[in-house]
This record gives sequence, C-alpha cells and structure tokens, in this order.
Amino acid sequence: METATVPELNQELPSLDFDEIFRQHSSMVYRTARAVTGSPQDAEDIVQTIFLRLVRLESAGPLRRNPKAYLYRAAVNQSLDVLRARQRRNFSPSDVERLKDPDATGRARFDDDLHRKLNDALAQLTPDAAQILVLRYVHDYSDVEISKLLETSRGAIAVRLFRLRARLKRILDARSGDGYER
Repeated sequence: METATVPELNQELPSLDFDEIFRQHSSMVYRTARAVTGSPQDAEDIVQTIFLRLVRLESAGPLRRNPKAYLYRAAVNQSLDVLRARQRRNFSPSDVERLKDPDATGRARFDDDLHRKLNDALAQLTPDAAQILVLRYVHDYSDVEISKLLETSRGAIAVRLFRLRARLKRILDARSGDGYER
C-alpha cells in the first residue's frame, strides 16, 4: 500500500521516514491505547489521530530523539483525553454491547464494571502517572526499562509506582461505595 507524502506541510521533516516509524511503533501505540481505553475502536482512532498529527508536526525534536517514548506518551495522553470525554458523555461502547446482548453472563458484567472503574481511576491521574502504570502493568516493563524510556532514575520510578498503586487503591476504594477518598 502506497502512502501519500505531504512535504508542503512541513519542510523540516524530509529525513524522517513516516512509513518506517508507523511500521515500527503503530502496534505499540494501539496496545497502549486499547489498554487504557478498553476499546478497540477508540484505540484505532487514537493510532490514526497520532500518526496524522505527525504529518503536521512542526518540530520533530522529541520524535527524532526517542520515537518510542514520544509515541508512547502521545498514546497515553490521547487515550486519557478519550476517557475524560467518555466520562462527560457518561455512556460507553460497552453499554451498547450490553444492549445488544441482554443474556451476557454476570462475569462479563463484572469485568466490564471493573474495567470501567479502572478507566475512571486512570482518568483521574496525571498523564505521567497513567503512563508509568500502563508501562508497568500493561506492557510489563521493569522499573529499569521504564526509567530508561522516561529518562529518569530507577529509584524515582520505584517510588512513583509505590505511590501510584496506593493512590489508585484509594480512588478505587472511594468509588466502591464508601463515598469518600481517604
């Protein structure tokens, strides 16, 4: 499949090979977006949005330095935006699926509810915090790998993960019915 190039939009980027960047990183962007949003449709839209923005990118500095980190951060940020928009609408794609299949098992409903609670909790975190959690628990990166990707120390990542797990637990506990966050 041939892709069109748009050199008139940005003369600074002729040396970047967008096709190669897409081939190398689109699946990681998709997995990240799907893990955060819980929706394959949203994940596909996020991949498309991110790579379309690359075509219009005016400064390729961060992309040239570390494409994987740049695209990962973009995927997390865009996914969190989708979650926040979904909260404002207060209706999710999984609600549509339930309407189509009223005989869904109790287990599937439990999984949907749990995933929705996790999505809501992630949406309350900063993009940096959500990014670290997704790297650790979705992509199964070690503290060392996360620290290299985010260009920080392993100790700082370990401390952030400890605090983020505690914060996530408080958010989930508050949403489970006791009505307040500790």
